[in-house]
Amino acid sequence: MDTDRLSMDAFGFELWGLPWKDEVSFDELSAHIHPADRDRVRAAFQATRSVSGLYETDFRIMLGDEIRWVSARGKGADEGLQDRSSFGVFIDVTQRKQAEEANELLAGEMSHRVLNLLTIATSLTNMTGRKAASVPDMTKELVQRLTALGRAHSLVRPLPGTEGRAALLGDLIAVLLSPYDDGGAFAGRIRTSVPRMGVGETSATTLAMVIHELATNSLKHGALSVPSGMLEITSTSDDDDLVIVWAETGGPAVASVPDRQGYGSRVVLKTVEQQLRGELAFDWQAAGLVAKLRVKRSRLAL
Repeated sequence: MDTDRLSMDAFGFELWGLPWKDEVSFDELSAHIHPADRDRVRAAFQATRSVSGLYETDFRIMLGDEIRWVSARGKGADEGLQDRSSFGVFIDVTQRKQAEEANELLAGEMSHRVLNLLTIATSLTNMTGRKAASVPDMTKELVQRLTALGRAHSLVRPLPGTEGRAALLGDLIAVLLSPYDDGGAFAGRIRTSVPRMGVGETSATTLAMVIHELATNSLKHGALSVPSGMLEITSTSDDDDLVIVWAETGGPAVASVPDRQGYGSRVVLKTVEQQLRGELAFDWQAAGLVAKLRVKRSRLAL
């Protein structure tokens, strides 16, 4: 306790990514603690000197590009000192922390999707009611739209038994956008022109999330929120890349760049980067949003 030096077993040095030696200083270990956690960890360890009872502190350490979670546990208030030395353990809790983060992400995504589906259902009801000649006509068309929405949602969250299936890019986009069109994805105010190419199961799910998020936002604030709005989806090729262009016109005028820090937008951007190794860029023009999704053709086949 007087010299801030630690002795660890072989597993401890392996956990921290350090070569074996008889002793290591607290500063040497601190250099590997994630910068965002370093001050908190130092303060926590200082607090253990005066607070009695068991303590447990979780923090991240960095080994090159790898991040591990470590739980430090022991007894506070210098309890159990022998020859001015205290005893404790470092536990690798990386898998537990990753599972917790995944659960939090899933819970947030589910909440986001439920709220979006309620908003979409309300907007589809209003959209259908504007042109329906009678209650039976409105009921029939609304049921069709909601059924199509269910098919599209199953692509965003694949059902058991659909593993390993692929889809054509144009068919995938048509199914996802059919609830929002008045005459089919190729005949109404939504126009699609993309190359005939297959999309693998993993990429189809990611692409469905992107289209679903763009369509939801358009239905709330963009071209799909008004009867005069138009949406055109085209593509261009650049070497090995495919660029899918989402262009809205005829919607409410864009006065300023909207805040893209919402939960759905953050998830989509992160998913595009991690799953497709691609990028999604937004250009808020006066006439409407132009979004460009750039991906490797080879990634779409996965």
